[in-house]
Amino acid sequence: MPRALFAPLELAANRRSMLEAFGLSDPGCVRTNNEDSFLLDPQAGLYLLADGMGGAQAGETASQLAVETVADFVRFSGEHNVSVLIEGFQEANRRVLSRAATDVSLNGMGTTLVGVLVCGEELAIASVGDSRVYLYEDGILFPITEDQTWANEVGRRLGLDDDRLKSHPMRHVLTMAIGVESALRIHSYSVRPAAGVQFLLCSDGLHGVVSHDTIIEALNRERSLEGQCHYLVDAARQSGGPDNVTVVILRWS
Repeated sequence: MPRALFAPLELAANRRSMLEAFGLSDPGCVRTNNEDSFLLDPQAGLYLLADGMGGAQAGETASQLAVETVADFVRFSGEHNVSVLIEGFQEANRRVLSRAATDVSLNGMGTTLVGVLVCGEELAIASVGDSRVYLYEDGILFPITEDQTWANEVGRRLGLDDDRLKSHPMRHVLTMAIGVESALRIHSYSVRPAAGVQFLLCSDGLHGVVSHDTIIEALNRERSLEGQCHYLVDAARQSGGPDNVTVVILRWS
């Protein structure tokens, strides 16, 4: 069964802004369990998405633990800046490593993780792995985050073109994930959004399956956020749904 959440947040600043959010997760058409997790916390201004790996209980545990750890860290800190988000990711890495070390059934588990934290009129964004955050504005879809994968970080440096990368056996191999090693590389970004822009957080069950043009079509503002999320999940399922698919859409107005 798909999991869905909706959360509006009013932001008090120099002008009155509204951030709306909706999230939806679906196991897809092939897998029986869902190893993805996501969180919408409008009070903390925090939005997270994780794609677990390790199979069955391990993947689910890793993604849930990572999301919960970052959320607890941000709430407890009471601060809103990119440093807090990065420190939360680091704590999540320690927690996932520690849990795997104490339970043999969880050995080898890990997870991707992307997060958006509202910092006044700016958004702090952090990512590990290949789950993505996109910015959508005026019909243009732009990836903010960079994949930490063999294809992106190694294959492209070797000069492999997109056609060869799409069929390369190493294309899905992650070069970094939460819970894999103590040394963690976190990509971070800061964005000052204009009114009307949307942000899409998604696992590779979406961006690895659904075309760029279809994602743009889904983010048409004539649809509600819930409608956009369902459109994207349905598109992934119609394309075979080979993986769990999770989407979170934020709309700044």
